Amino acid sequence: LEQFSGFDLQIYVNDAAGASDLQILTVQITDVNEPPVFRGNLADQSKRTAWKPTAYNPWSDLGLILFLFNSYLLNITVTDRLGLSTTRTVIVNIINTNDEPPYFTTKERVYRIPEENSPGTVVANVTAKDPDGEGIISTLVYSISPPNMHFSINPFTGVIYVAMRIDRDAAPLRLNPNVSLVIRVEDNPNGGQTNEIEITVIIEDLNDNPPECSLYNFRLEVYETATTGTLLLDLRDHCQDIDVEPPNNEFNFTGLSGLGSNKFTLNPSGSGRIVLIGDLDFENPDNLAVEEYTLTAVVQDIAQPYYTNNIYIYIKITPMNEFFPVFNSPSYVFNVSEITQAGSSIGKVSATDKDLPFTGITYSIVAGGGTLSYTQIFWIDPNEGNLKIIATLDYEATQRYILTVQASDTEKLATVSVTINVLEVNDEKPVCSANTYSLAIPVDLAVGTNIEGFRIECVDRDSSPRSFRYFINSGNVNNHFTFSPSAGSNISQLILASRFDYDSGLDTIWDYRLHVYITDDNLLSSSNRATALIETGTVTLSIKVIPKLTTTTTTTVKNVYSESAWYVPFLISVGSMLLLGLLGYLAFLLAKYIRTYCPPKPKADKRPLGQVGSLPSSVPEGSAHFSRQAPVPLAGYCNQWELWGRCLQAGTSRRASWPLRLGQELQGHAGCFRGASPPR
Repeated sequence: LEQFSGFDLQIYVNDAAGASDLQILTVQITDVNEPPVFRGNLADQSKRTAWKPTAYNPWSDLGLILFLFNSYLLNITVTDRLGLSTTRTVIVNIINTNDEPPYFTTKERVYRIPEENSPGTVVANVTAKDPDGEGIISTLVYSISPPNMHFSINPFTGVIYVAMRIDRDAAPLRLNPNVSLVIRVEDNPNGGQTNEIEITVIIEDLNDNPPECSLYNFRLEVYETATTGTLLLDLRDHCQDIDVEPPNNEFNFTGLSGLGSNKFTLNPSGSGRIVLIGDLDFENPDNLAVEEYTLTAVVQDIAQPYYTNNIYIYIKITPMNEFFPVFNSPSYVFNVSEITQAGSSIGKVSATDKDLPFTGITYSIVAGGGTLSYTQIFWIDPNEGNLKIIATLDYEATQRYILTVQASDTEKLATVSVTINVLEVNDEKPVCSANTYSLAIPVDLAVGTNIEGFRIECVDRDSSPRSFRYFINSGNVNNHFTFSPSAGSNISQLILASRFDYDSGLDTIWDYRLHVYITDDNLLSSSNRATALIETGTVTLSIKVIPKLTTTTTTTVKNVYSESAWYVPFLISVGSMLLLGLLGYLAFLLAKYIRTYCPPKPKADKRPLGQVGSLPSSVPEGSAHFSRQAPVPLAGYCNQWELWGRCLQAGTSRRASWPLRLGQELQGHAGCFRGASPPR
C-alpha cells in the first residue's frame, strides 16, 4: 500500500429491467503511523529460520552471538522513520550441505624409493580434509587413477604401498625411472566432491646385478713369433653390467693368474686388456716347451656388494715354420754293386729342422730315379730316408745315377744331390757267335790241323778278350781235340790233338759231342779264382769222324740250331701247314670254276653234215648266218664246241639246248666256227 495513495474503482449497477450504469469511484488512502510489524517467520517468535551464511554476512554488525556450534541468537529491532520500533529475538540454525571439495594437506609431491623393495613396503602417506566435515567425523576415499601395477593405496588412510617387485634395470623403468601417480580423494558417503593431486615416485638404482660376460672360457691362438706388447684380448668387449646407473654398472678386471701369468698381463691394470709381455719362441732354450697357457681373470663390480665372476683364458701357442730343412751333408755318394738284389738298402740321407716342436721330415726322389726302361729304379723311405733299389742294376747299361732327393717339413723344402756309382761285377757270360756246331773230319786227318778251318769267336760285355779261357769239359774221349790258343784271346781254333786209332780198338766212337766251356778268369791268379765271380759260356760241337774212302768226299760245316731255339722248327712247321692249306683252297676254287663255266666237251658227231639235219625251229629266221629256207651245205665236220660258241656269238639264245643240226644249209660255213671258244 505504500506504493499506492489511492484507488480508482469502476462500479457497475443494473436493475431487473435491464437498466444499468457505470461509475468510477476514487478512494484516497491517508497514512497513519503504526509500529513496524514482522512478517513471515519473524512474525511468529516460536519458529526458527534456517539460514545459509554466505561469504558476506549482512548482519555482521548485528552483534551475532554464537549460541551453539551451528546456531546463532539474533535480536532484531526495526524502527520506522517516525521512531516507532519493533524488536524480535531470532535463533539461526546453520544447516551444513556438501558443497565444498576435499583438499589435500600433504605438501610433499616427490618420493624416492630403491628398486627391488618387497611388496607391502610403504612409499608415502597422502592425507586430505573435507571442509564440509569440519568439527564432525568425515570419511574420505582415496584411489590411484589410473591404477598402477607397481603401487597400491589404502582407500581409507591414503597410505601408498609397493604392489609388486620393481626392477629398475628392466623396461620401461630403465629408460624412465620416474613414476607419476594421480591420487584421487572423494568425500563420503554422499559423494560428488572430489579432488586430485599428482605425485612422482623416483625408482633409484641398486647394484643388484653382477657383471656378466658373453663367454667365460676364451680360447686364443698366438703364433710363437708374436712380439711383446701385442694385444691378445680385451675382456671388456665381452662383459657388461645391466645395472643402470654408475657406479652400480661399473666393473674392472683383477687377479690374472695361472700358468703363463709371467708372460701375459692386464695393461693397464684392471682394464681387461690382455697383453703379451714375454717371449713365446719354441726355439729359445730359455723357454719351457709349453704349447698352451691357462690363465684366470676376475671381473668385479666396483660398488658394493662387489659381485664377481671368474673368466678362464686358454692361450694356444702355434708354432711357426721358420727354418728350412738342412741335410747333414751337402751331397751323398753311394757305391753299389751291379748284382745287388732288388729291395736292398744302399744308403741313407738325413736332414734336420731347427723348428720346435719337431713335426717330422718326409723324403722323396724328385729327379734321376729312373731310366727309359725303368720309370723307377730307386725308392726312398719317406720317413727314414733309407735308399733302396727296386730294379736290377746293370753296369754295362748305366754306370752312374745322380738323384735329387727332397726333404720337406710340409711347408719348406730342401734338396740334395745323391750320386750312386754302379760297381762293375763279372756278371756277364762269354757269348759265342753260335753255340752249336756240326763238323765232319776224315779219320786220317793230320795232327795239328784246324778241323775244317773252324774257329770260335766270343765276346763278354764285362771282360776283356784276354780274359777268355777255353777247355773241353766233356765228350773229348782220348783227348783228340783241343783249342789253340787255349786262353788269352776271344778267337780260338779247334785243332786235332791226336790221331784216331780204330784199327787197334783204341777208338770206338765215330760221333763226338764236345761240351766246350769258355770262362772269363784267365787274368785271375789261381788263388783268386777260388773266391772271384766267374762266368762261363758254353758251346756244343758235334763232330762226325768219316772213315777212309777210296773217293774224296767234300765235307761242309753245317750249323744246327740250338736246342733252346725250339721256335724255329715250330714256325717252319706251322708255315708249311698254312701254305699247304692255301694251295688246297686255291685248287678247290679252280675246280669249282671249271665245273661251273666249262661243261664237258660234247662228242663230235661223225655223221656227214648232210645227214645231220636242219636247224631247229628255235633258231631265229632271218638270221645273218642261218636260214631254214636257204640251207647251206657244209663240207666236212665241225666241232660242236666251235659251232656252239660261234652260234652264241651270232645271237642264238644261251637257253638253246637243242642239238645242232648239221645239214646242207650250214655247208660252206663250217669255217666260221673255227677257233670259236666254248660258251661261258
